[in-house]
Amino acid sequence: MKEQELCMFLVKELVSNKDEVKIETVEEENAIVFKVSVAEADIGRVIGREGRTANAIRTLVRALSDSRKKIIVKFN
Repeated sequence: MKEQELCMFLVKELVSNKDEVKIETVEEENAIVFKVSVAEADIGRVIGREGRTANAIRTLVRALSDSRKKIIVKFN
């Protein structure tokens, strides 16, 4: 799934602990949810000031999607 690969690439480029980046994909009836987990020390880098970085990641992943389902990216 190219959306998941893009999300993984973007997040790994932002964090210090690249080995701790994990993405769980949950396919729901009308949405695909990517649950992104990073090291606790890196969560601020991924979310960014006022959530700008997280929103940029979400926008890029949605723009790449050719799925008819809604793409949701959650960070924990």
